[in-house]
Amino acid sequence: MEGVDYLADERKKAAFDVEAMKIVWAGSRDAFEVSDRISKLVANDPAFRKDNRTMLPRKELFKNTLRKAAHAWKRILELHLSEEEASKLRFYVDEPAYTDLHWGMFVPAIKGQGTDEQQQKWLPLAYKMQIIGCYAQTELGHGSNVQGLETTATFDPRTDEFVIHSPTLTSSKWWPGGLGKVSTHAVVYARLITDGKDHGVHGFIVQLRSLENHRPLPGITIGDIGMKFGNGAYNTMDNGVLRFDHVRIPRDQMLMRVSQVTREGKYKQSDVPRQLVYGTMVYVRQQIVADASCALSRATCIATRYSAIRRQFGSQNGGPETQVIDYKTQQSRLFPLLASAYAFRFVGEWLKWLYTDVTQRLQANDFSTLPEVHACTAGLKSLTTSATADGIEECRKLCGGHGYLCSSGLPELFAVYVPACTYEGDNTVLLLQVARFLMKTVSQLGTGKQPVGTIAYMGRIEHLMQCRCNVQSAEDWLKPGQVLEAFEARAARMSVSCARNLSKFANPEEGFAELSADLVEAAVAHCQLIVVSKFIEKLQQDIPGEGVKQQLEALCGIYYLSLLHKHQGDFLATSFLTPKQAAFANDQLRALYAKVRPNAVALVDSFNYTDHFLGSILGRYDGNVYPQLYEAAWRDPLNESDIPDGYHEYIRPLLKQQLRSARM
Repeated sequence: MEGVDYLADERKKAAFDVEAMKIVWAGSRDAFEVSDRISKLVANDPAFRKDNRTMLPRKELFKNTLRKAAHAWKRILELHLSEEEASKLRFYVDEPAYTDLHWGMFVPAIKGQGTDEQQQKWLPLAYKMQIIGCYAQTELGHGSNVQGLETTATFDPRTDEFVIHSPTLTSSKWWPGGLGKVSTHAVVYARLITDGKDHGVHGFIVQLRSLENHRPLPGITIGDIGMKFGNGAYNTMDNGVLRFDHVRIPRDQMLMRVSQVTREGKYKQSDVPRQLVYGTMVYVRQQIVADASCALSRATCIATRYSAIRRQFGSQNGGPETQVIDYKTQQSRLFPLLASAYAFRFVGEWLKWLYTDVTQRLQANDFSTLPEVHACTAGLKSLTTSATADGIEECRKLCGGHGYLCSSGLPELFAVYVPACTYEGDNTVLLLQVARFLMKTVSQLGTGKQPVGTIAYMGRIEHLMQCRCNVQSAEDWLKPGQVLEAFEARAARMSVSCARNLSKFANPEEGFAELSADLVEAAVAHCQLIVVSKFIEKLQQDIPGEGVKQQLEALCGIYYLSLLHKHQGDFLATSFLTPKQAAFANDQLRALYAKVRPNAVALVDSFNYTDHFLGSILGRYDGNVYPQLYEAAWRDPLNESDIPDGYHEYIRPLLKQQLRSARM
């Protein structure tokens, strides 16, 4: 049955223009066209097939990834792809590889922290991939606490060199992607020591392997840290371990844009403000939020299509059974995730704007918005990655038993995605940073210093502490003003309550440690408010396409009302809502599920994912699930013969009662 669309009936129900929605999702017509062209280019290239990835042993899996990365680079050169097109190509190849770290961490670190001369020396080599770099910060003993790193870089004035050294076992670099087997160079973070004085952690460019035969250079011990969670998944990446035994590098390989060591060994700060380094961090975190919307949208695409194909129970006198997507329990779990994918997409777009804005301000020496931007990107990274990791796993459960098969695409997607909760800032540690910022903001409220940006609502603290919700019907919950005030009041009251409890401690740090669980909840409330407000702002713009805006309004409603339902304890405990108003919210949420139901398949079609990229039999565009699952089973290596290896040694003797005693 080639060419039959088993989801055609679902697609006919859509009350909006799917092509127009694709452009909203992509961000612009240009972005859509690039994505569409590049994703098809990848999908149609047999060199990028990936359906066998979960069956390969680690060494084969890794070699296969090297082959794909080389082939991708060859295509990038042959087709003269722009930087944007090349990064899209790597995205759609969908295989974690050393190139992610080379382009995503090594190059930006040199751009952000290298002097002009250093950039002129190293970037051309990196751009042509004549050197391959990684980012060696995390150690066996320290990750989040960067100030606690133990690797040292001691200046030797006699030779004008730094001596890079790992003094302890726990100072071994541990986890950097690309390090284990591929990278020739690394940006290594180490404690700078001059004249016996420790100046804290700085970055250094260190060559790790010979460019002739790839062997580790003298004094360098290097390898892979072993198998990680899941089949295939992140095991395509050579996360590494690295130890230095008094390795010498020239002084000019310290990244010196912000601080320098002179020939005499004097440590000095340059006139370039330290804060510029934050620009890179904001950039990386906005990228992570964008990736969260991609991963969550993939999972919801699979779960939505399969929920429309799968039927269970409810058959009347031999008629068809009920589509699983028609059960309210399925909708109440699936549709908030679909809405979250859109919510994260739009907050990611806004973060891109924020990055541009903060970069321009930094260049003009305006640091006023930095603390707020830092807190906001840290919080959104934490919120979106946690929600996405949980959401992918929820989508797997929504697919029932078949979701557990690797061919569903969900186990691998989950295993690849989960580390995002830890890298670039552990999610709980990040929320505590947000909480510190919130406490500082609350403490400055009386001083006439106006809170700006995402924290501006704190400027109306008097009103927010006293106001009450005046929703009188379920429909009232569709008014953006009502909703924003509810989320602002909740966030403000939770922050103020934490601040009051903190003030009872003689020692603020002790209070912060004691109340940290409450502080994390206040930070989450603040971050959820940001996402809700950016979704609402998006809907105030002009959105072309028949019915597109109505669908987005329904998704926005599902996003904020499902949060309100899930966290109604917060809203009730801060006495902003009455239980009756919370019940109205739940009624309205159910009504919105009914509104989205006929559009669900079209809403996931709007992501415009190829079957190759989705990598899921359950999420196939044509819905032809069962024959494909059946065929895929026979492709497993275990089915190459009827009689398994081991039959003659272990099964036959058992059946024939001839099992010899194992004692030799």
